[in-house]
Amino acid sequence: MSNPARLQLRRISKRYPGCLANDAIDLSIQPGEIHALLGENGAGKSTLMKIIYGVTQADSGEVIWRGQPLTIRNPAQARSLGIGMVFQHFSLFETLSVAQNIALALGASAGTPKQLEPRIREVSERYGMALEPERLVHSLSIGERQRVELIRCLMQDIRLLILDEPTSVLTPQEANELFVTLRRLAREGCSILFISHKLNEVRALCHSATVLRGGRVAGHCIPGECSDRQLAQMMVGEAANLIDPYPKAQGGSDFLQVDALSWHNPDPFGCALHGINLNVRSGEIVGIAGVAGNGQDELLALLSGEVRLPVSQGRHICIDQQPVAHLRPDARRHKGMTFVPAERLGHGAVPEMSLADNALLTAFQQGLVSCGLIRHERVKALAEQIIQRFNVKTPSYEAQARSLSGGNLQKFILGREILQQPKLLIAAHPTWGVDVGAAATIHRALIALRDAGAAILVISEDLDELFQISDRLGALCSGRLSPLKDTAHTHLVEVGGWMAGQFDTPATPSFAHGASHVAIP
Repeated sequence: MSNPARLQLRRISKRYPGCLANDAIDLSIQPGEIHALLGENGAGKSTLMKIIYGVTQADSGEVIWRGQPLTIRNPAQARSLGIGMVFQHFSLFETLSVAQNIALALGASAGTPKQLEPRIREVSERYGMALEPERLVHSLSIGERQRVELIRCLMQDIRLLILDEPTSVLTPQEANELFVTLRRLAREGCSILFISHKLNEVRALCHSATVLRGGRVAGHCIPGECSDRQLAQMMVGEAANLIDPYPKAQGGSDFLQVDALSWHNPDPFGCALHGINLNVRSGEIVGIAGVAGNGQDELLALLSGEVRLPVSQGRHICIDQQPVAHLRPDARRHKGMTFVPAERLGHGAVPEMSLADNALLTAFQQGLVSCGLIRHERVKALAEQIIQRFNVKTPSYEAQARSLSGGNLQKFILGREILQQPKLLIAAHPTWGVDVGAAATIHRALIALRDAGAAILVISEDLDELFQISDRLGALCSGRLSPLKDTAHTHLVEVGGWMAGQFDTPATPSFAHGASHVAIP
């Protein structure tokens, strides 16, 4: 008699107002199996994960854990069963340290934060994601925060590990190291449910896959026997034809100029900037690569106006030849700049506010306010235009930002900025954690904006994305920026070298395939 499946879902259904999120879904995961869950944003993946983890309850259907039907009523019960989950959106206390956050999750029986510090160091180093336990979470980059989430989970006695986009902010090397760990966990009998939009990762890592479309199971497959395009076709249909490279552009005159920008970071754990020289021309996309924590957040804060320099240093950043380094964000927007921050919820959008109100937040200079009064009909019209133009899946413009899937919220935020017809768009991680269909929509919109004459700066850790849409490329390492080079004359091996600080020397072959390659030990 064969052993029962670690987890079985039978005809799981979940309805929200105006949306059937899960429609009679069947899923089975064996001990030691790495199982991929694929589907575009809004396909029902997140809802299904929340049901397994006890965050929400199914309306109907059956959850069978190790051969026994049960109802998982909350995450604490899930963790007691040996189910751990790393969410796409972080659940960390920013004013507490890494060790304090992990101690809170593990409970008093695991020990005090001080007692946990050696184990945190050991586990984080073992998984190739070194962290300092005493650092405060608010000082961490997005990539480092995700590491805390992952390590917090891996320090528990795990029988089923659910990973939602775990490599979205890892370098190719870190992803390879993580995959070595996941394979080891699988060999030891741990089941892994792996959600990723990086299809090459799914093909290299996962034993099997379930594909969702529109809340239903669209099919099953063995990813290693499928191409990226075949998987994309199963997920998003015709959108799979939109993943080809775009023609490169030369650009016109400089619109954004950063000249000898240096900045001392008052945060002892942060990254200082050293002599950053950068120009972005009208009608081009410049891509900046780099490992999390190498100055991306600091550069973005200075470019957006969240961090300002004294008036005397205003010329270190110029928009259309005008000094702006001393100006507030709204003054920079007045000069034609729009901005897409790295973190969607809380930074790019206010979670509890409606989509219409979130549209107003940054587009208020676009005729939406008159004599201090909000012109509500115009705000609604803008929100509806964003939803329609960028295929945002939501019941209406009245829906709260937090109710949208990550990809749909990203499309809304990007659409909000693009429809303001900026002369300069700065976008951080524009397709982080979104499916191939949403990514294709975003990339087409960026290319169209470029072709309309806008200057665009994209900061991303996804090398595939940067090579696909950028006209020129550079990389940040330890607060220093490599020279920019035409993408058409640049190779992944070279960008990998820049990410390691090798600005003037040939890069090593280990970077040769960049983000497109996943090593299989």
